Amino acid sequence: MYKNLIYEQKSSIGWITINRPSALNALNSELLDELSSVLDNASNSSKVKAVIITGEGKAFVAGADISEMRGLNALEGKAMMIKGHKVMDLIEAMDKPVIAAVNGFALGGGCELAMACDIRIASEKAKFGQPEVNLGIIPGFGGTQRLPRLVGKGMGKYLIMTAEIISADEAYRIGLVERVVPAEELLGTAEKIARTIMEKAPIAISTAKSVINTGFNLDLIAANQLEMEAFVTPFVSDDRSEGMSAFLDKRPAEFRKK
Repeated sequence: MYKNLIYEQKSSIGWITINRPSALNALNSELLDELSSVLDNASNSSKVKAVIITGEGKAFVAGADISEMRGLNALEGKAMMIKGHKVMDLIEAMDKPVIAAVNGFALGGGCELAMACDIRIASEKAKFGQPEVNLGIIPGFGGTQRLPRLVGKGMGKYLIMTAEIISADEAYRIGLVERVVPAEELLGTAEKIARTIMEKAPIAISTAKSVINTGFNLDLIAANQLEMEAFVTPFVSDDRSEGMSAFLDKRPAEFRKK
């Protein structure tokens, strides 16, 4: 169905594998369209409870496709940036957890794709960076905004302005990724984390994701108000009754599946 990616649904997890290994999985316009389509499908499927994104070969995504971008005029370049932002926004808006299993190079648009995900697990072989200034441009899929929010304004400026490529361990040290694991354990670790989240109350998970994403850009007073308003939704759900009853009964909770 897709030319540039592989999509598989396994036991309620949607697995998206970027599959342009000959181009180090670079994001061209066609691939961005396919990502938008597959993310829409996963978001709207009641059978999918979590999504994992990874790459085929030695790269997660090595950036946007420069061979395509070089020939674009200003309007065409902006249109491609809009496509990229649409993909990142779909990931953030999805009411299910999205985990990046970063197997190799995550540069430029690849780093931006990973940053849009809720959780980033990196192979020890992974490399991260925003090298766009080497090409005379700036990050265009949200990197100037998400990177400083994850690692701090100073470190974000440093990485973008120097175009330095960093190791997985350094990415972990500065807070860009949540876990670093041996390459052979990457997909298993991502799946284990996905399944751990999937065992929790779905309405609580989706509400928490939404509140964190929205509140992060507000001042603390407004963000706390947002939390108080959002708290009511899971509190009046059947999942809350089941979760608290299970806790008091000392048994595993059996949450309603959306």
